[in-house]
Amino acid sequence: MKGRRNLCAGVVTLGLLGALGAGQQWLETKAVAAQGGGGKQAPRFEVDPLWPKPLPNHWLLGNAIGVAVDTKNHVWVVHRSSATLGNNEKGQELSPATSTHCCKGAPPILEFDPAGNVVGSWGGPVAGAPYEWPDSNHGIDVEADGTVWIGGNGPKDGHVLKFTREGKFIQQIGKKGVGANSSATDHFFQVAKVFVDERGNETYVADGYGNKRVAVIDRKTGAMKRFWGAYGNKPSDENLGRYNPTAPLVQQFRNPVHCAELSNDNIVYACDRVNNRIQSFTKEGKFLKEVQIEKESLADGSVWDLVFSTDPKQQFIFVADGRNQKIHVLDRASLEVLYAFGDGGRYPGQWYGLHSIAADSQGNLYTTETYEGKRLQKFVNKGMAPVKERYVTNVRPTGTR
Repeated sequence: MKGRRNLCAGVVTLGLLGALGAGQQWLETKAVAAQGGGGKQAPRFEVDPLWPKPLPNHWLLGNAIGVAVDTKNHVWVVHRSSATLGNNEKGQELSPATSTHCCKGAPPILEFDPAGNVVGSWGGPVAGAPYEWPDSNHGIDVEADGTVWIGGNGPKDGHVLKFTREGKFIQQIGKKGVGANSSATDHFFQVAKVFVDERGNETYVADGYGNKRVAVIDRKTGAMKRFWGAYGNKPSDENLGRYNPTAPLVQQFRNPVHCAELSNDNIVYACDRVNNRIQSFTKEGKFLKEVQIEKESLADGSVWDLVFSTDPKQQFIFVADGRNQKIHVLDRASLEVLYAFGDGGRYPGQWYGLHSIAADSQGNLYTTETYEGKRLQKFVNKGMAPVKERYVTNVRPTGTR
């Protein structure tokens, strides 16, 4: 499970709840220009504008920079809470408080049940704790037994942490106060995300914002087992400069290496975000193939995160693109981009800083947003449909649902 099950496809219609009374507004994503797909079928989705439920205790999300789904179909989010909220958003936390009712940052780790209710919350720095909470927590994964893993990409963060689902500390792997060293075996540097391979008893670390590698550690002991850079090369800490879409593809990852996900058939897919590419590898780090997505994208790049469809063959890959504010749907075998859906904006079904993506056992997608997005959204699996066209987005009034 962990957000890895069967999804269903095609032309996308994203529901947007509108004004009270006579009708509703819908954010509709339609296909237009026939590009790719070739008569294939792919998943389609519809946003659920009422999921999750309002947070309790006047809580707000800060930059939401990780999402995972566990074997109970509970959705887990890690966010940066009050540190990324403005004073006008956290009046209850100020001294003196500027508001009697609104608002304050939620705890960094939130657990939602399938209905969208918060059923667990914890995390953050604690004086005298036997662990070092990241300066900038980043990425989350949850094992079948509820063990929660998080990373951190703060300026001194060189570690990952493990907790029980209730927030009891289990283990710290690595340490704070380090720098870039993509050959280090005793620490990381500015981790973006972790993926736990319970069958193989290993954890894949997208390492990440400081280092430029995929690292694999023993799931229990945390011992470093192997690591690699782009194309399976020995990783380098060389400054490669800015990405140039007209230049030959570089032989190393740029920062950040934003995800490293393992498929059921033991292929590792790495998000080389600023190079706008996904590279795939064997578990041992042998390069297999790559694809660029929206290769002209500059700034923070197009390949932010990915999740597989949750059919046994994991036929599709869903790529979160936080630069172009879309989800790209790929055929996993060929890495062909079939179509994409979504757009930038603040309404349900749109994104501002689309950051992380996960899926539940029913094939529903969950996304988080960083920067000023600060949001968690659910996209409901609506079944398979032929892929005939690309996309365009518009908002139009319709009748009641």
